[in-house]
Amino acid sequence: MNDMKKIINIAIIGLGQVGIYLYNEINNKKKEIEIKTGKKIHIAAISAKNINKKRLFKIDKKIFYKKPLEIFKKEKIDILFECIGLSDGISKKVVEKAINKKIHVITPNKALIAKHGEYLSKLAVKNKVNLEFEASVGGGIPILRTIKESLATNKISKVYGILNGTCNYILSEMEKTKNSFFNVLKKAQSLGYAEAGNSKLDLNGNDAFAKIRILSSLAFNTKISKKKCLMEGIENIEIKDIQIANQLNLRIKLLGITELINNQLFERVHPCLIKKDNYIANVNGVMNAIILHGKPVGETVLQGEGAGPGPTASALLSDILSILRGNIKFPFGIPDHKRKNINIYNINNYINSLYLRFEVKDKPGVLSIITSLLAKKNISVERLIQIPNHKKKTASIVIITHKSREIDVQNCLRSFLKNRNILKKPTLIRLL
Repeated sequence: MNDMKKIINIAIIGLGQVGIYLYNEINNKKKEIEIKTGKKIHIAAISAKNINKKRLFKIDKKIFYKKPLEIFKKEKIDILFECIGLSDGISKKVVEKAINKKIHVITPNKALIAKHGEYLSKLAVKNKVNLEFEASVGGGIPILRTIKESLATNKISKVYGILNGTCNYILSEMEKTKNSFFNVLKKAQSLGYAEAGNSKLDLNGNDAFAKIRILSSLAFNTKISKKKCLMEGIENIEIKDIQIANQLNLRIKLLGITELINNQLFERVHPCLIKKDNYIANVNGVMNAIILHGKPVGETVLQGEGAGPGPTASALLSDILSILRGNIKFPFGIPDHKRKNINIYNINNYINSLYLRFEVKDKPGVLSIITSLLAKKNISVERLIQIPNHKKKTASIVIITHKSREIDVQNCLRSFLKNRNILKKPTLIRLL
């Protein structure tokens, strides 16, 4: 990369919020980039589905391509930004084509990296170009570069945190306003924190899980796992869970967690109940926070805005500066052949304390049925709360368990579904 020509041609594929913001940032910061790298940059091509869509800038028709693959036939590109955001289809085709053309690629696309990162990494190394994806995890938080470079000599044992700003905003706002999940979601959509049409990938944990898989690979020098692991979202969290947690001096957060247990990989995404004096319990709104445990560094905390065009563009620009400075790096920090396959921890063996909320008919003997069945499955009760609803003749029964095996809990919950006095599937939230 030291012999990179002085004028660097750039292509931006995808002109959504991120692509538009990036386009403006590059144009506004050309001089700053030149000062810091000694390279002049020039946007030679942009691509989007619709040239006539209203945008914050006027599109130069001379550099616009409706079909992104046409760019490779007509332009000499040095660095390509993929900002489409799909794991397959045109996103993958564009990145693959660019790498094979010996073009450096920068992307915020965590779905693409989580699914095809192994293949694309090998392709990039073969063609001696960079595949950079700092913006795929944590928005503007420099978490991936921190792991790859700043903490490269540390032995990391655990990484966890708030990885989805949409979910964190919804949970924070539910607690603050005492409003329902549905109403807060509508507000999040109106503010642009959640997609108006389909927020499913944020809410069901998929978004955070793609990020945790990328973090796992970098933290533990492993291949990206394809095995099914524990993934739960926040769709079943109700305002009463928020309120009960508050009574218990706890707060609910959706966490992504990856750790090594007996040298086995344990990845998971699910809501957690966290003590209010814990640092991560106090990260609110659209903020993200990531905590690493390593030796000799100890505990490291990184926090910042995890989503939005501004933080994402910031991370994308950090990647281009790295490339322009001549840093050819292995996409996952070390040679691919040095990255190992690792056994997956059996979720059935996971031991943890739990919050269980039952909605039941308010009648004698129901509580006894619940506690007896729990005892039969080796689940002991640490704390119990009953909240009657006299109008509906129902009650909420909340149980905090002592540490219990996951398989025992799941078997127990299935048994409860057969009981007519239990009105719906019990709500389960794990304690951190």
